[in-house]
Amino acid sequence: MEMSQTAIILVLVISGIVVGVINTLAGGGAIISMTLFMTLGLPISVANGTNRIAVVLQNFTSTIAFLRKRLLNVVSGIKLSIPAVIGNIIGSMVATHISDTIFTICMSVVLSVVLIYMIFDKSANKRKIPDGHPLELRWWHFLWFLLLGFYGGYIYIGLGYVVLAVAIWSMGLDIITANVVKCFVIFVATPFSLIIFMMDGQVDYAYGLWHGLGNIIGAAFASHFAMSWGGKFVKYFTIVVLLVCFADLVGLISLQNMLHGLLTSF
Repeated sequence: MEMSQTAIILVLVISGIVVGVINTLAGGGAIISMTLFMTLGLPISVANGTNRIAVVLQNFTSTIAFLRKRLLNVVSGIKLSIPAVIGNIIGSMVATHISDTIFTICMSVVLSVVLIYMIFDKSANKRKIPDGHPLELRWWHFLWFLLLGFYGGYIYIGLGYVVLAVAIWSMGLDIITANVVKCFVIFVATPFSLIIFMMDGQVDYAYGLWHGLGNIIGAAFASHFAMSWGGKFVKYFTIVVLLVCFADLVGLISLQNMLHGLLTSF
Protein backbone atom coordinates (compact mmCIF):
# COMPACT_ATOMS: atom_id res chain seq x y z
CA MET A 1 0.00 0.00 0.00
CA GLU A 2 1.33 3.40 -0.98
CA MET A 3 2.10 5.75 1.90
CA SER A 4 0.30 9.07 2.24
CA GLN A 5 2.27 12.32 2.20
CA THR A 6 1.46 12.84 5.87
CA ALA A 7 2.83 9.40 6.76
CA ILE A 8 6.01 10.03 4.76
CA ILE A 9 6.58 13.37 6.51
CA LEU A 10 5.98 11.79 9.91
CA VAL A 11 8.48 8.99 9.19
CA LEU A 12 11.07 11.47 7.88
CA VAL A 13 10.82 13.71 10.96
CA ILE A 14 10.76 10.91 13.57
CA SER A 15 13.66 9.06 11.95
CA GLY A 16 15.47 12.39 11.71
CA ILE A 17 15.18 12.86 15.48
CA VAL A 18 16.70 9.41 16.05
CA VAL A 19 19.49 10.08 13.55
CA GLY A 20 20.19 13.50 15.10
CA VAL A 21 20.71 11.96 18.54
CA ILE A 22 22.85 9.12 17.18
CA ASN A 23 25.09 11.35 15.06
CA THR A 24 25.57 13.96 17.77
CA LEU A 25 26.65 11.47 20.43
CA ALA A 26 28.27 8.84 18.25
CA GLY A 27 27.87 8.38 14.49
CA GLY A 28 26.46 5.96 11.95
CA GLY A 29 23.06 7.61 11.62
CA ALA A 30 23.66 8.20 7.92
CA ILE A 31 23.13 4.47 7.37
CA ILE A 32 19.57 4.92 8.62
CA SER A 33 19.04 8.06 6.52
CA MET A 34 20.38 6.52 3.32
CA THR A 35 18.38 3.32 3.85
CA LEU A 36 15.21 5.34 4.51
CA PHE A 37 15.62 7.50 1.42
CA MET A 38 16.24 4.49 -0.83
CA THR A 39 13.29 2.62 0.71
CA LEU A 40 11.15 5.66 -0.17
CA GLY A 41 12.28 5.34 -3.76
CA LEU A 42 15.26 7.65 -4.16
CA PRO A 43 18.21 6.42 -6.28
CA ILE A 44 21.38 5.92 -4.24
CA SER A 45 23.05 8.96 -5.82
CA VAL A 46 20.09 11.19 -4.90
CA ALA A 47 19.89 9.64 -1.42
CA ASN A 48 23.60 10.38 -0.98
CA GLY A 49 23.08 14.03 -1.96
CA THR A 50 19.81 14.48 -0.04
CA ASN A 51 21.41 13.17 3.13
CA ARG A 52 23.76 16.18 3.12
CA ILE A 53 20.88 18.56 3.95
CA ALA A 54 20.16 16.78 7.22
CA VAL A 55 23.89 16.51 7.96
CA VAL A 56 24.38 20.27 7.65
CA LEU A 57 21.32 21.15 9.75
CA GLN A 58 22.11 18.60 12.46
CA ASN A 59 25.76 19.59 12.85
CA PHE A 60 24.90 23.30 12.75
CA THR A 61 22.53 22.75 15.68
CA SER A 62 25.09 20.71 17.63
CA THR A 63 27.86 23.25 16.95
CA ILE A 64 25.77 26.17 18.21
CA ALA A 65 24.94 24.25 21.39
CA PHE A 66 28.59 23.31 22.00
CA LEU A 67 29.70 26.90 21.36
CA ARG A 68 27.21 28.20 23.91
CA LYS A 69 28.61 25.72 26.43
CA ARG A 70 32.15 26.90 25.52
CA LEU A 71 33.28 23.39 24.65
CA LEU A 72 34.69 24.33 21.26
CA ASN A 73 37.83 26.29 20.43
CA VAL A 74 36.80 27.91 17.15
CA VAL A 75 40.34 28.65 15.96
CA SER A 76 41.39 25.01 16.32
CA GLY A 77 38.16 23.91 14.68
CA ILE A 78 38.69 26.18 11.67
CA LYS A 79 42.29 25.00 11.23
CA LEU A 80 41.11 21.39 11.02
CA SER A 81 38.17 22.35 8.81
CA ILE A 82 40.30 23.88 6.02
CA PRO A 83 41.87 20.58 4.85
CA ALA A 84 38.53 18.84 5.44
CA VAL A 85 36.80 21.30 3.10
CA ILE A 86 39.42 20.72 0.38
CA GLY A 87 39.08 16.96 0.69
CA ASN A 88 35.29 17.24 0.78
CA ILE A 89 35.14 19.12 -2.50
CA ILE A 90 37.45 16.65 -4.24
CA GLY A 91 35.56 13.66 -2.85
CA SER A 92 32.20 15.05 -3.97
CA MET A 93 33.48 15.71 -7.49
CA VAL A 94 34.52 12.07 -7.95
CA ALA A 95 31.61 10.55 -6.03
CA THR A 96 30.21 7.39 -7.64
CA HIS A 97 28.37 4.29 -6.50
CA ILE A 98 31.05 2.50 -4.53
CA SER A 99 31.08 -1.30 -4.70
CA ASP A 100 28.87 -2.79 -1.98
CA THR A 101 31.54 -5.40 -1.25
CA ILE A 102 34.33 -2.85 -0.84
CA PHE A 103 32.10 -0.62 1.28
CA THR A 104 31.10 -3.50 3.56
CA ILE A 105 34.71 -4.60 4.09
CA CYS A 106 35.97 -1.07 4.81
CA MET A 107 33.14 -0.22 7.17
CA SER A 108 33.39 -3.56 8.98
CA VAL A 109 37.09 -2.95 9.63
CA VAL A 110 36.51 0.61 10.83
CA LEU A 111 33.62 -0.34 13.11
CA SER A 112 35.50 -3.34 14.52
CA VAL A 113 38.60 -1.33 15.39
CA VAL A 114 36.65 1.54 16.96
CA LEU A 115 34.42 -0.90 18.85
CA ILE A 116 37.38 -2.80 20.32
CA TYR A 117 39.01 0.45 21.39
CA MET A 118 35.81 1.79 22.97
CA ILE A 119 35.28 -1.42 24.96
CA PHE A 120 38.80 -1.80 26.31
CA ASP A 121 39.80 1.86 26.73
CA LYS A 122 39.41 2.55 30.46
CA SER A 123 40.91 6.03 30.39
CA ALA A 124 37.88 7.62 28.71
CA ASN A 125 35.87 7.47 31.93
CA LYS A 126 38.63 9.27 33.86
CA ARG A 127 39.21 12.17 31.47
CA LYS A 128 38.02 15.59 32.59
CA ILE A 129 35.17 17.41 30.90
CA PRO A 130 36.62 19.65 28.14
CA ASP A 131 36.84 23.41 28.60
CA GLY A 132 37.25 24.56 25.02
CA HIS A 133 41.02 25.10 25.22
CA PRO A 134 43.09 25.25 21.99
CA LEU A 135 44.06 21.87 20.61
CA GLU A 136 47.68 20.83 20.15
CA LEU A 137 47.75 20.28 16.41
CA ARG A 138 50.52 18.61 14.41
CA TRP A 139 51.04 18.45 10.64
CA TRP A 140 49.73 14.90 10.41
CA HIS A 141 46.43 15.98 11.93
CA PHE A 142 45.82 18.20 8.89
CA LEU A 143 46.66 15.31 6.57
CA TRP A 144 44.21 13.10 8.43
CA PHE A 145 41.42 15.66 8.08
CA LEU A 146 42.16 16.12 4.37
CA LEU A 147 41.57 12.38 3.93
CA LEU A 148 38.52 12.49 6.19
CA GLY A 149 37.12 15.34 4.10
CA PHE A 150 37.61 13.31 0.91
CA TYR A 151 35.76 10.33 2.39
CA GLY A 152 32.98 12.59 3.65
CA GLY A 153 32.52 14.12 0.22
CA TYR A 154 32.68 10.75 -1.50
CA ILE A 155 30.15 8.71 0.46
CA TYR A 156 29.89 10.11 4.05
CA ILE A 157 28.42 6.96 5.65
CA GLY A 158 30.47 6.09 8.74
CA LEU A 159 32.38 9.39 8.65
CA GLY A 160 31.53 10.18 12.26
CA TYR A 161 33.25 7.04 13.54
CA VAL A 162 36.37 7.68 11.50
CA VAL A 163 36.59 11.26 12.79
CA LEU A 164 36.14 9.99 16.34
CA ALA A 165 38.88 7.42 15.82
CA VAL A 166 41.34 10.03 14.52
CA ALA A 167 40.43 12.58 17.20
CA ILE A 168 40.77 10.05 20.04
CA TRP A 169 43.82 8.11 18.90
CA SER A 170 45.85 10.64 16.92
CA MET A 171 44.97 13.76 18.95
CA GLY A 172 44.46 12.19 22.38
CA LEU A 173 41.03 13.75 22.93
CA ASP A 174 38.30 12.51 25.26
CA ILE A 175 35.14 11.28 23.59
CA ILE A 176 33.11 14.42 24.30
CA THR A 177 35.75 16.78 22.90
CA ALA A 178 36.15 14.43 19.92
CA ASN A 179 32.40 14.68 19.30
CA VAL A 180 32.56 18.47 19.50
CA VAL A 181 35.38 18.58 16.92
CA LYS A 182 33.52 16.06 14.75
CA CYS A 183 30.32 18.11 14.66
CA PHE A 184 32.10 21.40 13.90
CA VAL A 185 34.33 20.07 11.11
CA ILE A 186 31.47 18.17 9.44
CA PHE A 187 29.25 21.26 9.67
CA VAL A 188 31.87 23.47 7.99
CA ALA A 189 32.87 20.97 5.28
CA THR A 190 29.57 19.38 4.25
CA PRO A 191 27.90 22.45 2.62
CA PHE A 192 30.55 22.34 -0.10
CA SER A 193 29.67 18.78 -1.07
CA LEU A 194 25.95 19.62 -0.79
CA ILE A 195 26.38 22.41 -3.35
CA ILE A 196 28.07 20.02 -5.78
CA PHE A 197 25.26 17.47 -5.42
CA MET A 198 22.71 20.28 -5.87
CA MET A 199 24.41 21.41 -9.08
CA ASP A 200 24.21 17.83 -10.36
CA GLY A 201 20.49 17.63 -9.53
CA GLN A 202 21.03 14.86 -6.99
CA VAL A 203 19.08 16.33 -4.06
CA ASP A 204 15.43 15.85 -3.08
CA TYR A 205 14.77 19.05 -1.14
CA ALA A 206 11.43 18.04 0.39
CA TYR A 207 12.74 14.77 1.84
CA GLY A 208 15.98 16.42 2.92
CA LEU A 209 14.34 19.33 4.72
CA TRP A 210 11.72 17.24 6.55
CA HIS A 211 14.37 14.75 7.63
CA GLY A 212 16.62 17.68 8.51
CA LEU A 213 13.93 19.12 10.79
CA GLY A 214 14.00 15.90 12.79
CA ASN A 215 17.81 16.03 12.83
CA ILE A 216 17.69 19.52 14.34
CA ILE A 217 15.41 18.36 17.15
CA GLY A 218 17.52 15.27 17.86
CA ALA A 219 20.81 17.18 17.73
CA ALA A 220 19.50 19.92 20.04
CA PHE A 221 18.33 17.33 22.55
CA ALA A 222 21.57 15.31 22.47
CA SER A 223 23.98 18.25 22.56
CA HIS A 224 22.06 19.87 25.41
CA PHE A 225 22.07 16.81 27.64
CA ALA A 226 25.39 15.27 26.58
CA MET A 227 27.33 17.10 29.28
CA SER A 228 24.99 16.12 32.10
CA TRP A 229 25.07 12.50 30.93
CA GLY A 230 28.86 12.55 30.96
CA GLY A 231 31.58 10.79 29.02
CA LYS A 232 30.73 7.36 30.42
CA PHE A 233 27.19 7.46 29.04
CA VAL A 234 28.38 8.74 25.65
CA LYS A 235 30.93 5.94 25.52
CA TYR A 236 28.41 3.16 26.14
CA PHE A 237 25.84 4.77 23.86
CA THR A 238 28.49 4.77 21.12
CA ILE A 239 29.26 1.10 21.75
CA VAL A 240 25.58 0.15 21.37
CA VAL A 241 25.26 2.07 18.10
CA LEU A 242 28.49 0.52 16.85
CA LEU A 243 27.19 -2.98 17.59
CA VAL A 244 23.94 -2.33 15.72
CA CYS A 245 25.76 -0.89 12.68
CA PHE A 246 28.23 -3.77 12.66
CA ALA A 247 25.43 -6.35 12.89
CA ASP A 248 23.75 -4.71 9.91
CA LEU A 249 26.96 -4.68 7.85
CA VAL A 250 27.75 -8.36 8.40
CA GLY A 251 24.16 -9.45 7.79
CA LEU A 252 23.08 -10.43 11.31
CA ILE A 253 20.23 -7.91 11.04
CA SER A 254 18.88 -5.78 8.20
CA LEU A 255 18.12 -2.14 8.93
CA GLN A 256 16.67 -1.83 5.44
CA ASN A 257 14.19 -4.66 6.03
CA MET A 258 13.28 -3.21 9.42
CA LEU A 259 12.64 0.22 7.90
CA HIS A 260 10.71 -1.31 5.01
CA GLY A 261 8.53 -3.22 7.46
CA LEU A 262 7.95 -0.06 9.46
CA LEU A 263 7.03 1.96 6.38
CA THR A 264 4.60 -0.66 5.05
CA SER A 265 2.78 -0.65 8.39
CA PHE A 266 1.61 2.92 7.81
